[in-house]
Amino acid sequence: MKKSALQVARASYMPKMPKALRGQVIAVEGNATQSVADQDAIKNLFPNTYGLPLIEFQPAKETREYAPIHTGVILSGGQAPGGHNVIAGLFDGLKALHPDSKLYGFLMGPSGLVEHKYMELTADIIEEYRNTGGFDIIGSGRTKLETKEQFDKGLEVLQELNIGALVIIGGDDSNTNACVLAEYYAKIGAGVQVIGCPKTIDGDLKNEQIETSFGFDTACKVYSEVIGNIQRDCNSARKYWHFIKLMGRSASHITLECALQTQPNYVIISEEVEANNLSLDDVITRIAQIVADRAAAGNNFGTVLIPEGLIEFVPAMKALIAELNDFLAENAVEYARIKRSEQRNYIISKLSAKNAAVFASLPHDVARQLTLDRDPHGNVQVSLIETEKLVAEMVGAKLKQWKEDGLYVGKYLAQTHFFGYEGRCAAPSNFDADYCYSLGYNAACLIGEGKTGYMSSISNTTAPASEWKAGGVPITMMMNMERRHGEMKPVIQKALVKLDGAPFKTMAAEREIWAKETLYIYPGPIQYFGPTEVCDQPTKTLQLEQQK
Repeated sequence: MKKSALQVARASYMPKMPKALRGQVIAVEGNATQSVADQDAIKNLFPNTYGLPLIEFQPAKETREYAPIHTGVILSGGQAPGGHNVIAGLFDGLKALHPDSKLYGFLMGPSGLVEHKYMELTADIIEEYRNTGGFDIIGSGRTKLETKEQFDKGLEVLQELNIGALVIIGGDDSNTNACVLAEYYAKIGAGVQVIGCPKTIDGDLKNEQIETSFGFDTACKVYSEVIGNIQRDCNSARKYWHFIKLMGRSASHITLECALQTQPNYVIISEEVEANNLSLDDVITRIAQIVADRAAAGNNFGTVLIPEGLIEFVPAMKALIAELNDFLAENAVEYARIKRSEQRNYIISKLSAKNAAVFASLPHDVARQLTLDRDPHGNVQVSLIETEKLVAEMVGAKLKQWKEDGLYVGKYLAQTHFFGYEGRCAAPSNFDADYCYSLGYNAACLIGEGKTGYMSSISNTTAPASEWKAGGVPITMMMNMERRHGEMKPVIQKALVKLDGAPFKTMAAEREIWAKETLYIYPGPIQYFGPTEVCDQPTKTLQLEQQK
């Protein structure tokens, strides 16, 4: 594999790691836990893995011997910077337990387990991927592990390879699958441990024990660099309004973090839109007013940040999408037979009157995008909805009306952008390189302690890496019941932006000034070498949440 000069230099980087994981460890157990909600339902569904204690690792005072353990690893869902370091940490941790331990990677996600497609990950292979972006070491996929047939088929290859533990690296849905799999293998006495690792650039897999999901730091820094570049161009040309959509289907963490890093003229936070029961027109009117006010001051330019999942948070749209999800889940075959030219009227005729009126009011392209195929978890694929263009056009239409009414005299030229894939496979920042390696090494320690149904947890992450805390969180602790594909299912509860949290309140206190004045910050590219205050800083979100 031919490498760039940066890759060569990064290959020699030794990730920093908590002191607690250096050398042998002992697991200190805390109190029994319960799920975040729907305790009776979750306990009934997970009788073998519910109520497990929190675990914190501390240095062991006595030397212990471990038998070799063969472990499988799966990369599940969308890519996130640092996945290769999770695998490298896992590999090194397993070898520290016993040099004869082996690691097998299942290819192209969970389907590799079911279809028995795998490769042994040897030291030579691992060395090629340390501190690199992407998931290309074994590939990833979105196959959902949910049926007994899949579990049993996977068990066949696990037993064939004498694999005693499986690590699933993924987001909330993937770790929900890990929890279900851990419960099933425990129930039948399969002798296979299942451990999860928190991955998602969206930042919506977190709680008191899981402070951040890996990849969020790097992705936000990549997006913030490009937003800063656009804002520098914006402030130079002084004639365009840039509408920038950012990844984050279920939460606005990325949009909020990028706003804190770059100080745009306006930022939409989906959770605030929902909490205040705002209509799409309310949002458009606010942006149009900012455009008009800046034009009056001679500034016919600006930037607006938009979360990918905005449409699902507008209350009227959310109700429409919920009914659409249920209807399409039950009538997918019939809907597929309808001619495309007749699909819009067909949908309108099947919805409740209120939701039918909302659907009928949408531009044809947006309405069609809401009826496209769902993802494997039954969700609208909001990345296919060009929200940034919709918002830019609606702002333009309102300004045109105001101009006709003599209320606006400025110029309005819009540019639209969507930053998503640009950040998913970036070379990990020092924070993510360290955090991911620690997550993987920590997962090996959980395996060594015989644990199953746990998520690898690294906390105290605003402190230097040597002071980070390591341990495990029972996955059932994070779960609740939600409607998926028309049925109530156990899933990990998503972490949304807290409107009473420090990150949002910090942004809210400044946004009126950002709207009026041009106070752009230009973060520049990720720095890998240099002073720690430049290279090793965590996100603004983490610093504000922990007030450090």
